[in-house]
Amino acid sequence: MSQATHPPQVLLNHHLKALRLPVFLREYAKVSAQCAADKADYSGFLLRLSELELLERERKGAERRFLAAPGVNKKQVLEWSRCEWIDKRDNLIFLGNPGAGKTHLAVALGLCACQRGYNVRFLTAAALVNALVEARDEKALLRLQARLAKIQLLIVDELGYVPFAKTGAELLFEAFSQRYERGSVLVTSNLPFEEWTAVFGSERLTGALLDRLTHRAHIAPIEGQSYRLAQRRRRPPSKGDKQPESTTQPIIETHLVTPPLGAG
Repeated sequence: MSQATHPPQVLLNHHLKALRLPVFLREYAKVSAQCAADKADYSGFLLRLSELELLERERKGAERRFLAAPGVNKKQVLEWSRCEWIDKRDNLIFLGNPGAGKTHLAVALGLCACQRGYNVRFLTAAALVNALVEARDEKALLRLQARLAKIQLLIVDELGYVPFAKTGAELLFEAFSQRYERGSVLVTSNLPFEEWTAVFGSERLTGALLDRLTHRAHIAPIEGQSYRLAQRRRRPPSKGDKQPESTTQPIIETHLVTPPLGAG
C-alpha cells in the first residue's frame, strides 16, 4: 500500500498502539511542538516522551499495588507518595493485623522517596534494636546515632512482634527521640498504641515515646484480612500437599530482616 493511502501519522498511531505506548500516542504532537519551539534535537524529543511514559506507568503501577490493601485510603497513600510529609519532617504510623499490607505500603513509600532523591533506610524494629545494642557494646553508639540522624526517612517495620529488654527499649526510645522534628519515621505495628507498653516494658517510657512519635504523625489503620492467607486459600492444592486436619492450624509467616545497620 502506498504512503498516500496510509499517511505517516496514521501509521505512527497504529505502531504506537501496537507497541502499547499510550502516552507516546497521546502526547507526541504536543511534545513535538514544544521541542521545536525549544530547538531540542531528536534525542531530547524522545527523552521527554519516554519520561512521560515512564511516569504514567509508575503511577498506574502504584495504583494497582495499593488495590492489594482495600482497607487503605488510596487517595491518601498517593498523596504520601509525593513525599511532602518528609519535607515537613512528619511521621507515618501504620497499624493493623499481620498480613494486611503494612510492610508492602512502607516499602512502596520508601521506594517513592528514593526515586525522589531522599536518603532512606529500612529496618525491622528488632534489627534496629540489635544494631543499637551491638554499637553500644562496641563503644560505637555515638557514630551509629550520627548516621541515623542523617537519614531523612527511617522506616521501622514490625514494631510489636518482639518485646524488648530494658536496654533495647531505652536505646530505641532514644533513637526515636533524636529524630523528633529533625527527620521522618515510618513505623508499622501489629499492636494498637495501648498495647505498646508490652513491647517497651514501661508505661512511662511508652508514654514519652508516643508523645513524640505521634505529635506530628499521620496515623493510618490498615484494615482487612491477611493478604498471604487470602492467597493461600485461593491456591488449589497440589497432589503432594498434605491436607490440614483442622482449619484452625496456624500459618507460618516469614519476614525479611535487613542486615544490621552497623554493617553498612
